[in-house]
Amino acid sequence: MVIEERDVKDGELAGLLEAAFQELVARYGSEGRSTVHGGARYLVASVDGRGVGCGAVQPTEDPYVGELKRMYVAPAFRGRGIATAVLSGLEELAAGEGYRAIRLATGERQPEAIALYERRGYRSTEPYGKYINDQLAHCYQKTLA
Repeated sequence: MVIEERDVKDGELAGLLEAAFQELVARYGSEGRSTVHGGARYLVASVDGRGVGCGAVQPTEDPYVGELKRMYVAPAFRGRGIATAVLSGLEELAAGEGYRAIRLATGERQPEAIALYERRGYRSTEPYGKYINDQLAHCYQKTLA
């Protein structure tokens, strides 16, 4: 497996992001695609030269806190440690950007994501931004070394 940074215009990354969105629509309905802000940095995990997972870190209003976005692994490649590897890469990327913490929002209908984040030391935190009144959202934060 190779984890590498890719430009947002990368075609393979675009395909992974679209697959991620379609999965969210299947789980939650089509009530809104969350936005990724300018300045986001994306990682793609490849197996045998094929992109199979991705994630991003984007800046927030707090210059010391990054936000995790777009974590996704293609269904056929789940259970192989790819999400953990992408998450580790994103944490390293965030620390390199000077972030002291990283936050994220996931949803009640994604128990596998919740389990991953909790295993990796993310702790439940107050909802933020568009998630404040979202009854299905679970927000987490982790202090970076």
